[in-house]
This record gives sequence, C-alpha cells and structure tokens, in this order.
Amino acid sequence: MSDEGPTAVWSIEQVVALAARSVRFAAGEAIAVPARWSNTGVGERGLWGRYDGGSAEPYDVAVDHVGVAYRCTCPSRVHPCKHVVGLLVLWVRWNVPTSPEPAGVVSWLARVNPGRAAGPGIGAEPAAPTPAGPGPGAGESEPTPPPADTSSDPADLERQRDERVARLRAGLVELDRWIGDRMRTGLADPSIARFATWDELAARLTDARAGSLANRVRRLAGKVGASPDWHADVLAELGVLHLIAVAGQRVPELPPELADAVAVACGWLIRSADVEASVPETDTWLVAGRSDNREDLIEVRRVWLYGAKSGEWALSLSFAAYRQSLDTTLLAGTSIVADLHRYPGRALRVIVGERHDGPANGVDLAETAALTVAAACDAVGRRLAREPWLERAPVIVRAAPTIGDGGWVLTDATGSLPLVVNESLPVLLAASAGAPVVAAAEWTAAGLVPLTVFADGRALDIGPRADTSFVSAA
Repeated sequence: MSDEGPTAVWSIEQVVALAARSVRFAAGEAIAVPARWSNTGVGERGLWGRYDGGSAEPYDVAVDHVGVAYRCTCPSRVHPCKHVVGLLVLWVRWNVPTSPEPAGVVSWLARVNPGRAAGPGIGAEPAAPTPAGPGPGAGESEPTPPPADTSSDPADLERQRDERVARLRAGLVELDRWIGDRMRTGLADPSIARFATWDELAARLTDARAGSLANRVRRLAGKVGASPDWHADVLAELGVLHLIAVAGQRVPELPPELADAVAVACGWLIRSADVEASVPETDTWLVAGRSDNREDLIEVRRVWLYGAKSGEWALSLSFAAYRQSLDTTLLAGTSIVADLHRYPGRALRVIVGERHDGPANGVDLAETAALTVAAACDAVGRRLAREPWLERAPVIVRAAPTIGDGGWVLTDATGSLPLVVNESLPVLLAASAGAPVVAAAEWTAAGLVPLTVFADGRALDIGPRADTSFVSAA
C-alpha cells in the first residue's frame, strides 16, 4: 500500500500492546486468516470487517485506528475481544484493502468521537516503540500502545497531552501503592508466586501507557523462585520500581535532562519523527556487540555502538514478532560513519540516521577503546549513578576469562568481574586460550554477558540469541 494513503498501519508491537495479554493476542492472531473475513476495508479513520467463525451469525467488527476505539457484535465481555485483535493483525499484515468507509462505520465513528473529522489521521506516523524493557536502558523500551491522537488543533493536542499525563501519573501512583502493599504482606505471601499477580499489574500499567514499566514488571515476575537468592533480587528490583514511580510523579520539579530521562523510563512515548528532528551526533561508530532476547511475544535486538571520537555509547533497538525479521544492517565488529539521533535525556537509545560511509573492520577501534576491569567498573558506576534504573550497560574490556570465587570471571591486574554462563562462554574461552583478550560485553546485575570477541584482526559475534536462556555463574 502506498505511504500516501490513509492506511499508515500500526506496528505489530502496537497491536500486542492494545491486546495487553499474551493469551488475548495469540487468540486474535490465530483468527487473522483472510479466508475467515469478508467485507474488510480501511479508510482514513475506520477499519472494518466481518468475521465468520462458524457461529450462527457472523460478527461485525470496527476499529477507529486514529482515535483508538473499537466495537464488535460478539458476546465477549473481554475488551478488546479476539476479533478486534484479529482484524488489526490482518491490517498490520497488509491483508485489508483501502476503500471508502461505509455509512454504518461513518455513523459509528461520529458517535465514538464526534469532535473529530476523519481526515487528520492521514499519513500520521505511529509513535516509535519505546521496552520492556527497557527495558534494557534509558530511553529503551518495548512494544507500545497504539498511536495517540494526531489532531492539528493546538487546544486538542494540549487536552490530549494533559489526559495522557494524568493517566500515566495515575498508573505510577497505583504502582507505588502496589509496591507498598507487597512490602506490608512480605515476599513470603503465596500470591507473589502466581504470575497472574504480576500480569494484572502489568496490564494496568499498559492501560496507563507505561509500557516500559509493564514489561519490567513481567520480567520481574520471572525472578520469583528462580534462584536461592530470589528474595533479594526481587526486593532490589521493587526498590528500583519505587524509585521510578516516585520520580515519575515529580517530573515537573526535576532538572530538564533528568526529567526527560525519568519520563522515558516511565514509558512516555516519543515519536520517531521528533527524535530524527534532533541535532545528530556524527562520529565513527564501532558496532561493539549485539544481544537478542524475547520479551513476551516480541523479539528485541540491542546493538551497542561506541563513538570513536566522543567516547559515548549508543543503543539501537529493533523489534520483530511472528516471523518478522530483526535489523541486520549493523554487524558486530564493524565500524560506520553515521549520524545518530539520541532520545531525550541523554538516553543510550538512538535512531541511526544518514550513513556517510559503509562498514569497515572495527577491531582497531575496539583495541583502542578497551578498558581495564577497574576502569570498566568505574564507567558502569558513573552511568548507574546517573540512571539507577538501568538494567544493562555496555563495556569493552581487556581481560582473561578464568575461574574465580566459585564461578567464571573476567580478570586482570586491577580486579575481576563475574561472567554470566551461557552459550557464548565456550567461544570466549576458545578465542582467548586463557590469555587476555578484548571483549565487548553487557553489564547486568547477574554479571557480564559477552557479546563480541576481538582477536587476530577479526571479530566474533557471540551475543545471545532470542531462543536461548542464561544461567547465572552464581
């Protein structure tokens, strides 16, 4: 379909966010079969179709894809029902033709949002995805809710923003109250072990448009009972969530750069067009490493970039769901000359803009950027002091892998750092042969996750894949 038409589709991540529950999205995705649908179409504002699943009467479904509203004639009490989700998936996969909105859809659109004409949504760009989860870093996050209203009326835009701020603030207040309740009942409360306890909180945060925090809560649920020290791990993460919830309610009182960082950590949506309009950082960027993981139904790829001149780190995120492909244009171990547009608050996350030079071997840049273990700890510590909610931070170190303190560590004369034991560790051991080696890695609370080994003039991409899991060295 043409980008000039009225069907600038949502991303699959936005449909996942609207569904709120993985089970609900899976049910909708299962019926997103063109043969089961008839009379489908999409216009400037409306999306509609009739689903025939073998029941006595087919179900008529309509979606306002600009104002974000929906209806279905099925008897389900779940909203959105699987038929709404299925129609959206069908649309996202380009299986819905563009056509004039029928009279019934036009009248329904007028009722659900009488103050809005059908036209302003034409060509509007959906909000950029802005983790889990972090997810992984400041400004990093994952699948987002559907696009906000894009009316050109300044008063309407201001009203929409105020409503969104109030909604997000209410979500933060509820999150902090929930954490207080957990502290009063204790982590021995049997409800802590039930995933539904966490999933219900995550769903409410998604409704409040705090997608980053929702994904973080779901990841936290996976730590319950996962190790002998899980109580300490969960308590520490609840402390970070409390910090974000309190800071998010005080954004107007914070310094501008910190306020931006907190807002993004809470899940405030930033349009990619706004990011790309910012002043670029032009540098020779080393593609230091790649790391993939699965966040619920979405695969997330993190690519860490290191500026040769600036010494600054940057993070490029890409997302894929259901047989979609992750970005493969940034190859670990190469270097590029490019413009990077950074998210607000001096976040790690960036959008890669214009590239002035093609990829070249980046081994020499990695050798130059490599730090001692002590210097790497200092660098990570400074970043955590600035953004305590970070879950991952990039480092390049020159050290040797060995056994120490009951597990695998990277060590040199200045100190040691624990390694996360995963499928990349044997490659790291083989490449180093027990000698010091230059390696790019992600710092995490569980230890370093090796991403790339630079040796003998070449780079080995050993970063984790989405279909693998980590086992802590502890």
